[in-house]
Amino acid sequence: MYFIYKILLLLFLCFWGAKADDPLGEFCNRNTNISKGGKLSANIDSLLPEIALKTPSTGFFATTIGKDRDQVYALAQCRGDVSTQDCSKCIQDATKQIRQRCPNQADARIWYDYCFLRYSNKSFIGEVDTSFGIFYFNVENVTDPEGFNKELGALMDHIRAQAVVPKEEGLGKGKAVLSPFLTLYALVQCTRDLSEISCAQCLAIAVNNFPTFCSNRKGCRVLYSSCYVRYELYPFFFPLDSNKTGPSNTGRVTVYA
Repeated sequence: MYFIYKILLLLFLCFWGAKADDPLGEFCNRNTNISKGGKLSANIDSLLPEIALKTPSTGFFATTIGKDRDQVYALAQCRGDVSTQDCSKCIQDATKQIRQRCPNQADARIWYDYCFLRYSNKSFIGEVDTSFGIFYFNVENVTDPEGFNKELGALMDHIRAQAVVPKEEGLGKGKAVLSPFLTLYALVQCTRDLSEISCAQCLAIAVNNFPTFCSNRKGCRVLYSSCYVRYELYPFFFPLDSNKTGPSNTGRVTVYA
């Protein structure tokens, strides 16, 4: 499957992440502008408190409200390794920020390190969506690209296979020891509304971006609406390895497919 990418934004940052309560990115579909005082807008406002309340207990929540043209579909999910408390904090931030950043759109999405939130006036539940993506990459290259990419490929294959096992609920994570002083960490996750086949498809598309946007990079993140893929040379998922180092320089690309 071929994609034509239009690069909208390339931003080099001094450090890997923003503050914990800052989103990694958002998507406001300008083709779905709505009246702020209308029924559709009111339905969105009604959904958000329910999402904030119900998502943390299981880490996932999908729902709908309204009828016909005013119907809204919504999905929220936390990263599978984070605590209930961190999930709750992230979803609360997301429900507040998404309306501030996309005040007049019926189709909006927001990504955080620990969670993802989306709503739309079109049904998307159970469908793979890679139409919009955000890519973060470490600006530094590895010193042994051939060896590194071999280990990365093997680790990604392993955790992608793990993610499609029903009991794992779309989450796969693991690490590979590259040397006595260097360990590779990776995590993938699909939204729980996807079937096993759809999850595998989304993850394959995400990982296939590595050669284009993250070739030989020390770290990379691919964020889609249906799945998430990340690898680093430092621990970023829980439980953390306490004796390892933290984030380093990164860049960002936002693309449509």
